[in-house]
Amino acid sequence: MTDRHIIRPGQGGDRDVFEYALLRVVPRVERGECINAGVLVYCRGRDYVGARTHLDEARLLALDPGADVPGVRAALRAVEGVCAGGAAAGQAAGDDAGRRFRWLIAPRSTIVQPGPVHTGLTADPDAETERLLELLVR
Repeated sequence: MTDRHIIRPGQGGDRDVFEYALLRVVPRVERGECINAGVLVYCRGRDYVGARTHLDEARLLALDPGADVPGVRAALRAVEGVCAGGAAAGQAAGDDAGRRFRWLIAPRSTIVQPGPVHTGLTADPDAETERLLELLVR
């Protein structure tokens, strides 16, 4: 066994490890159907937590014609607010980026749910957030 894929401190160049999770909209939990509506990214090395969302209303309504679209949009905006910090983060405003990310990825049974956490390397976590949104959501 080799350790060629293990990144040790100082070996990543200008890149840092980041974690990300998709935000899924599950309009009817009993059916198990979902659409991707956003991405959360956390990079400890850059003290970054960010979210980008995009709700495809037509896809949501195809899964559930009675879906609460304004409610889903409000939930997605709330996630972006928690990531942004400050007054928009509410009670989480005083928490560091890592605590806000961990709180957002905690399993929940609401209509907007986080998916599993994945990892990667990035030199620019904000650009990575946009890239993942384009790749996995839009």
